[in-house]
Amino acid sequence: MNSFLPAVFLAQTENPNVFTYFADSNLAGKFIVAALVIFSLLAWTVMIGKYLDLSRLRNLNLTFERRLSDARRVLNLNLGQQAKGLGPYAILTDAALQGARRIGGEDTSERAVALRMGHVENALQRSVAQQTIKYESKMVVLGSIVTGAPFLGLLGTVWGVMDAFGSMALQSSATLQNLAPGVSGALLTTVAGLLVAIPSVFGYNFLLTQTKLLVTELENFASSLADRIELEMETEAVETE
Repeated sequence: MNSFLPAVFLAQTENPNVFTYFADSNLAGKFIVAALVIFSLLAWTVMIGKYLDLSRLRNLNLTFERRLSDARRVLNLNLGQQAKGLGPYAILTDAALQGARRIGGEDTSERAVALRMGHVENALQRSVAQQTIKYESKMVVLGSIVTGAPFLGLLGTVWGVMDAFGSMALQSSATLQNLAPGVSGALLTTVAGLLVAIPSVFGYNFLLTQTKLLVTELENFASSLADRIELEMETEAVETE
């Protein structure tokens, strides 16, 4: 057993790995690598959570859209508080209906219909803006990690190389063997920064594309909903004449 331990130590010395590079890093390098590990965990948590959240919202929207297509009249719906649990489309529909009901429906003149539709469109615009903010939530955190991780890794490398050359200046004889461990430890921070940034940038671009798609679908739904409500109001006005 005792003869085996020196052999393992010798193998680690002859074949350095990430752990030996980390051990050769200065205090700032170790701190930066630890911070980058935390950022990596945060980035993966945000990416996975955001993907699941967007998928859930899309499923809720599709379910409500099918429900709305089966309804004979949108103006007869009364969603109330349950709209929040039915997804963004339901929230938009509830906001549009509240806007339509701000003015009594007894007056079916052309001016009254236009006035009610103005309230409906304003309510839809506000609701679309609010839902867009929710769609884009947490993307700032992921974007900051994508941008900051490589620079943080570069900072650790420059700092480590500076320390390595500074310590060599205090020695009587400078050799590559003495300089190499410090430089390899310094370069580890750049590698760590890239390992954090590369998957994060792919995830960020994918989630950003999905978010833009959902926002476009949200705007299209709001437009078609406004058209349907206006058509129902005009039909109601014709029937009462």
